[in-house]
Amino acid sequence: MGAIDGLVICRAHTARVDRTCDGTAHRFAPGDVFLATRPDLPFSVRWHPGEVEICVLDLAVLSQVATAAPGRRPGQIRFTDIGPASATLARQWRNTTSYVSDVVLNNPIASAQPLVIGNAARMLAASALTVFPNTAVTDPTVQDRRDANTATLRRAIAFMDEHADRDITAADIADAAAVSLRAVQLAFRRHLDTTPMAYLRRVRLDRAHHDLLLADPRWDTVSAIASRWGFANHSRFTARYHASYGVPPRETLNA
Repeated sequence: MGAIDGLVICRAHTARVDRTCDGTAHRFAPGDVFLATRPDLPFSVRWHPGEVEICVLDLAVLSQVATAAPGRRPGQIRFTDIGPASATLARQWRNTTSYVSDVVLNNPIASAQPLVIGNAARMLAASALTVFPNTAVTDPTVQDRRDANTATLRRAIAFMDEHADRDITAADIADAAAVSLRAVQLAFRRHLDTTPMAYLRRVRLDRAHHDLLLADPRWDTVSAIASRWGFANHSRFTARYHASYGVPPRETLNA
């Protein structure tokens, strides 16, 4: 095969797989997780009868997750090994893809929502960067620590409040705050003991609560409103909502 402009991650379910890339051949057994190729390198894959799950990640999504800083961003992320860093991390990838398949892709309501799909793509990208050894730059700099102040926090929160209904990323939040991704992460950890994306989920939970208050139970459902705000897993949404508001979301809808 020719080169693919993306990261191709395979999970052999029941098939044995032979893979050749950059002059090196490997064989994989059922249960193995591996990179079919490094980005931009030609490769060939042949599998014997059986099932193989293939996930192709856009390099832009990887960059959204791994961006170090505006103006001093790393070059293209390079993966240094085709296999997971450990068996535990291989299991993490299997769990992540199973979650995305079961909760997002097989849910017609959730899979139709841009916020849900965007969250799922970044979940897969973050998992890939954790599972497979790579050169992504993530360590904070002295400037990052200096920028992790309350002014940065205010700019980031204002951006989230205005754009909570859009598929925004942590990198988008950092750009809006005019600091690096690490700086905005440090600001939220330092001043609110949370992360930017966790705070955004709280904002979206508040918006879902508002919509439930105004909804008509004859036409609206909890699942549809939750999915609209990026919550694909109904049980997790219900638990988070109950913890925040003291009642299950259906009770709010029916009130």
